[in-house]
Amino acid sequence: MTISENINTNHKTNFSFEVLPPLKGYGTKNLFKTIDDLKEFNPKHINITTHRSEYVYSELADGSFRRSNVRRRPGTVAVASAIMQKYDIKVVPHVVVSGMTKEDLEYNLLDLQFLGIQDILILRGDKAKEDSKFTPVKDGYKHATELIEQVNRFNEGYFADGSPIKHPGKPFSYGVACYPEKHEEAPNLDYDINILKRKQDLGADYAVTQLFYDNKKFFDFVDKARKAGITIPIIPGIKPLAKLSQLTIIPKTFHLDFPDDLLKEALKCKSDEDMKQLGVEWGVAQCKELMEHNVPCLHFYTVSAVDSIHKIAERIY
Repeated sequence: MTISENINTNHKTNFSFEVLPPLKGYGTKNLFKTIDDLKEFNPKHINITTHRSEYVYSELADGSFRRSNVRRRPGTVAVASAIMQKYDIKVVPHVVVSGMTKEDLEYNLLDLQFLGIQDILILRGDKAKEDSKFTPVKDGYKHATELIEQVNRFNEGYFADGSPIKHPGKPFSYGVACYPEKHEEAPNLDYDINILKRKQDLGADYAVTQLFYDNKKFFDFVDKARKAGITIPIIPGIKPLAKLSQLTIIPKTFHLDFPDDLLKEALKCKSDEDMKQLGVEWGVAQCKELMEHNVPCLHFYTVSAVDSIHKIAERIY
């Protein structure tokens, strides 16, 4: 059963979360601990992020610099396989445009198909750190919609060059990203909603939001999306606050606003533990309200927040 089929047949709000592949050179111990800590809440799926390589500069003995291309978090497909072997939980690997050629993406799809993985999340991904704006690699794509079109052709039994796949596997079912407070590069929210409509029309089965803390903005976004003809399920993305530093880092990184009530309480926090406690209380209230509005799933971003997510899940599931 695909993610969309599960959503459409389950009348309760599902639980899911996202994990990162381990840093290069690290094992899966912490990854598996995250899953072990949260599996009691019956996650319907686990998303696995994909990270592009980046340039790293190292100084040489003569004072010059050497530029190396480094993949800090390799192994999305391997992590998906490892989770499948250890747990009876559906995995949803991210497939991203960023840093990938058409051929890279094609081999990625083949690898996932060999593993019997049918669900993927299609994303453009972040720009390279050294770039001022998103720049596709040579023979790559600029937009997620272009990757969707490649996946659609793959599902129909054709490689990117148009040649037929002799033994096509099961077609992929895919979700996409959306942004209740608009994508940072979108000129306005209506434009961003039109992009989501385009993704739906191309075949997206559901959408997962960027994290947010203001439910009103989520509800307004969903209402606008429905009026624009978007009918696919929209899954809210949740990340509990857990550190004082996040008060400035999260708005800057994810281009969102804190609601006034949350900001007022956050400014009272004197320690990370205070912020973590606030994050749990706000998360519980936020999730309960979302569940009252019958959202299909709550999708949690786990980085620096596993313990908080566990405490929230204990109180809402």
